Amino acid sequence: MTYTMPPVRGTLTPHRPLADLTWLRVGGPADWLFQPADEADLCSFLAALDPDVPVFPMGVGSNLIVRDGGLRAVVVRLGRGFNAITCDGTVTAGAAALDAHVARKVAEAGLDLTFLRTIPGSIGGAVRMNAGCYGSYVADHLISVRCVTRQGEVVELAAADLKLAYRQSQLPEGWVVVAATFRAAPGDPVMLEARMTDQIAKRDASQPTKDRSAGSTFRNPVGHSSTGRADDSHELKAWKVIDDAGMRGFSLGGAQMSPMHSNFLINTGEASAADLEDLGEEVRKRVFQQSGITLEWEIMRVGERIA
Repeated sequence: MTYTMPPVRGTLTPHRPLADLTWLRVGGPADWLFQPADEADLCSFLAALDPDVPVFPMGVGSNLIVRDGGLRAVVVRLGRGFNAITCDGTVTAGAAALDAHVARKVAEAGLDLTFLRTIPGSIGGAVRMNAGCYGSYVADHLISVRCVTRQGEVVELAAADLKLAYRQSQLPEGWVVVAATFRAAPGDPVMLEARMTDQIAKRDASQPTKDRSAGSTFRNPVGHSSTGRADDSHELKAWKVIDDAGMRGFSLGGAQMSPMHSNFLINTGEASAADLEDLGEEVRKRVFQQSGITLEWEIMRVGERIA
């Protein structure tokens, strides 16, 4: 069905391929890609958009497989009008601000959100996924989020309204996170910078940061509370059960489970979205056969497969 798109001040592109907008560099086109000029542009567009048209908010594609058939939706991707960072005791960051940049910027101001430094992606995605690293999660710091609803209304939600859990939150379909406010403990800028440098070194030594990946492929199977904090004393590691199933380094088409870290799914250069997803499903099958554990995807998969 053909829909008439409302007028915009930003950029509205039909049949826009999405592969170059994801870290894995795969995926077919969206029916439309909307890059709003600012919050008012986003509000007016969503208010006027036919309610039958699906809306999919997309960050920088760091935790995403877009299937080869693309998305029958308007993909909303926020840009420069949504990346401001302010520090005044609390930290407010636009949804398009990169996690690593937020960590560095607030550290310079003597505030500690260093856990964000090694998390790929942007603040909007970090909120939606309750991202975490080194024992800290968005749930531990988030105060509130500013959203635009599918009907084009601006709402402020307290962190509790999101029901943050391990690698997930509850937001209504089509709502777009535009900013988030965090509490951050004070810290010495020099010490905070040193901590982040150490984190980067540890990450680069253990993860395939130079390969095309989307971060951790599967959630750790057990040992997580409803707050989203991992209980490391009881936590099974996804990489360990993948190793035990003999899937480290396993390939399918252009996709591979990284030999460096077996919970990283990588595009070796010519993978299709189907290669990546099918390899992930094969890993899930082998792990279940070997251990009885059902791995859950951490990477979001969206769109249509090509028959």
